[in-house]
Amino acid sequence: MGLLITSYLLTPSPTACAEMYQYIDANGTISLTNVPSDMRYRRIDILSNHLHPTISEQELEPMISRFSRQHQLHPALIRAVIKAESGFDPHAVSRAGAVGLMQLMPQTAARMDVRDLYDPEDNIGGGTKYLRQLLDRFRGNLPLALAAYNAGENVVDRYRTLPPYTETRQYVRKVLRYYRVFLTRDLAATGHVIASSETVAQPPVQSVSVSPAQ
Repeated sequence: MGLLITSYLLTPSPTACAEMYQYIDANGTISLTNVPSDMRYRRIDILSNHLHPTISEQELEPMISRFSRQHQLHPALIRAVIKAESGFDPHAVSRAGAVGLMQLMPQTAARMDVRDLYDPEDNIGGGTKYLRQLLDRFRGNLPLALAAYNAGENVVDRYRTLPPYTETRQYVRKVLRYYRVFLTRDLAATGHVIASSETVAQPPVQSVSVSPAQ
């Protein structure tokens, strides 16, 4: 496959250079080809300036609004997770094999009934469904739910608090910071405050600071 990619990149035709296809299976194995034989392969652009296209918040807003209502999550929280996970890049793939806007692992995506990890709507639908499940599992504790989203629910179950992993603690801080930024921006733009009767995850007041000593 390495030889195929190398020779393909050296092909002089600019049209041919822009046609590569990628498929990530349930184990996170990434397969690349220029002749897709399966409908699950997704076209990617190998030109450097198009390799990581992003989608604007405005384009995603209808999807975010719909899934926020469906899973009772604040839209600002969904945006915060997308921002922290992929920077709004629907084709983002992590070293661990997490894919798309909300960086779903293939195994998690299968559990959430996600058919196309690269499709923004499918990915956000699966990510918000998973986040809602984690919030329910950890009784509305947002930092723990975010830690589980990053490191896995079994890890959080084992420690019964934020895991002592620098990456996970930094991730929780980052999402909470983005959450507040998006909340503040929404309030400034609309003046709308979600009623307390609505079951949505709110950013914690006293538990925002996630220090290594915790």
